[in-house]
Amino acid sequence: MVRPTPRLRKQSLRTEIDAAWLYARVADHEEDPEIARLFRQMAQIERGHADHAFQDLAKEGLVKDIPGPTWQARLLDRIGGVLGYDHVIAQLMDTEKGLARASVDLKRQAGEPLSGSEENHVRILRSLLANKSRVGGEQIGRIEGRHRTVGGNALRAAVLGANDGLVSNMSLVMGVAGATEGEQGVLLAGLAGLLAGALSMALGEWISVKSSQELYERQMALEMVELETNPEGERKELALIYMAKGIPEEDAQRLATELIADKEKAHAMLVKEELGINTEELRGSAWEAAIASFLLFAAGAILPVLPFLFIHGTRAIAWSIGLSAMGLFIIGAAITLFTGRSIWYSGARQVLFGLAAAAITFEIGHLIGVSVAG
Repeated sequence: MVRPTPRLRKQSLRTEIDAAWLYARVADHEEDPEIARLFRQMAQIERGHADHAFQDLAKEGLVKDIPGPTWQARLLDRIGGVLGYDHVIAQLMDTEKGLARASVDLKRQAGEPLSGSEENHVRILRSLLANKSRVGGEQIGRIEGRHRTVGGNALRAAVLGANDGLVSNMSLVMGVAGATEGEQGVLLAGLAGLLAGALSMALGEWISVKSSQELYERQMALEMVELETNPEGERKELALIYMAKGIPEEDAQRLATELIADKEKAHAMLVKEELGINTEELRGSAWEAAIASFLLFAAGAILPVLPFLFIHGTRAIAWSIGLSAMGLFIIGAAITLFTGRSIWYSGARQVLFGLAAAAITFEIGHLIGVSVAG
């Protein structure tokens, strides 16, 4: 049997501790008592796994005291306090998926058969619904809807948006600085690149959100037309949906008949199950998404430009590189919220790649500048 290395086992312990602590924090801020109780159960399960992992490591003398939550978990908690704990829930779901994949990989390496329980934590909300709690389907739908809507993507979009702005504008600024030795046109080019990139990102985000909403709204309208013009056909579809969920045919037919009597509820069911549309996604504002995208891109893009507002020449280039490197390291550190990698590894990698891009554009700009001057 292939035994995980001590480093991986310690990392797993920290992950379990973080998950237990974050589930408890989510429960503390959940208004619905039933959903809060569900998350507390999740916290207890994760804490049990953490205790078991700690005892295993302690027996081998690899750890002495059980650690507290990491800085990544505490930062996520702070983000939840500001932006809402939906972001934390989404990240916890992604963490559970990562743990499930790691468990599967370890068993495959050891040649052990998969039991099917490796993804239990991913499905634990439904398991708790069926076996331990009285949480209703509507409440479970709320939790799952949050994950699908947020999916961890909002935080990723924020980090990647700032990264796009920083790397692209730093490359532009360094290219112009290479051609002019930091004297002429750098500030104008940097500000123009900031505005052009931010506006492009904002427009792209607005079009993406708006077109998705319009497509979903059209599909939902067509579904309502079918419901009004062919209710019997839609009733049969509802019955098939129930049967696909494992409900006996007789019960499925009865439930479909009862549901079709209320067109609004039947429409909501068909939209969710047949079309696969999450109506939560329709509530987002395209303008809010565009403005957020603009600001995030601009936040990264301003860093390489700032020094040229006050100084010029070689000093400005050096300060621009220094500020950009700091920004890149912070972005790399933020990425560890999703990857779980070392902050130093992730930050250094981000700085290396970003500065490499800047060096290439600087050299190209220098060659073009020399050629034009010659």
